[in-house]
Amino acid sequence: MINQLRRTGLYLIACAMGCFVTALCQADPAYPLRPIRFVVPYVPGGGVDFVGRQVAAKLSETIGQLVFVENRPGGGTNIGSELVAHAPPDGYTLLVGGVPNTVNKFLFKKLSYDLVRDLAPVSLMTTAPNVLAVHPSLPVRSVAALIAFAKSHPGQLSFASAGVGSSNHLSGELFRQMARVSILHVPYRGGGAAVTDLLSGQVSMYFGTMPSTLPHVNSGRLRALALTGAQRSRAAPQIETLSEKALPGYEQSAWHGLFAPAATLPAVITLLNAQVVRALHNTELIEHMTRQGVDIVGGSPVEFAQFIQKDLLKYEKLVSSSGMTIE
Repeated sequence: MINQLRRTGLYLIACAMGCFVTALCQADPAYPLRPIRFVVPYVPGGGVDFVGRQVAAKLSETIGQLVFVENRPGGGTNIGSELVAHAPPDGYTLLVGGVPNTVNKFLFKKLSYDLVRDLAPVSLMTTAPNVLAVHPSLPVRSVAALIAFAKSHPGQLSFASAGVGSSNHLSGELFRQMARVSILHVPYRGGGAAVTDLLSGQVSMYFGTMPSTLPHVNSGRLRALALTGAQRSRAAPQIETLSEKALPGYEQSAWHGLFAPAATLPAVITLLNAQVVRALHNTELIEHMTRQGVDIVGGSPVEFAQFIQKDLLKYEKLVSSSGMTIE
């Protein structure tokens, strides 16, 4: 499987490079002529939705056409992803994708689309760690205390996620494996619903996205114990990472990237990439994203293709070791 993934990655990278090689030959100076749709495969209120809406607003300014978000949740992001994969390859229907798009390749036994074959990488837009937050009623104030509590109360703690295969789910699964604790996964249809139930105490903990969770931490309605990234966040430098003291080597972050249907003209991919990168480097957007704990990336299609290849290898191992599967 790993050799197959490497071959898949080389194919994906080659396709991305083609966007630049043939761009000038196939340019359509009229694009875009009408509004562009960003499909977000989640309900409103989570991290992917936040990034999609922020980038769409700035891209509208740079590209000269309305860019709007359409939420198409369900199927572990597969409903929205399939919609884009099978959409006309004209550059007017794009996917705001993330971790589930690489995880689902191994999590689902059958998919109606293939990430590499049916979707073309446009740009890796942002990355962000998740924040491990607990309800204040839980009598723990550190990750070490949380692990000890979970071990003394096996099966009694629950962690929410934005859905099976989401970055929140994988953060919790990696935590469960490395800490060797028994905790219950409670999937929701999006991050907004997960946060709502954590605030009400229906679930014990949540590896939430920074934009959807940090405001409640700052208001005192939730307690933050750690971040899932490799480094501390500029948005909350006081919150240590899971790897600092409790679980050395732990790292699992969310990412948000833009995809187009695979047959989209290379020139359109190139134009979209240039305008998305331009939008991402807007000073106002950078400051707003940074305050929310989201880091701007804005690379090329080739760089995004290489990133996806690494993600495929990473999550093949995690899904295999966890035994997770969906029919």
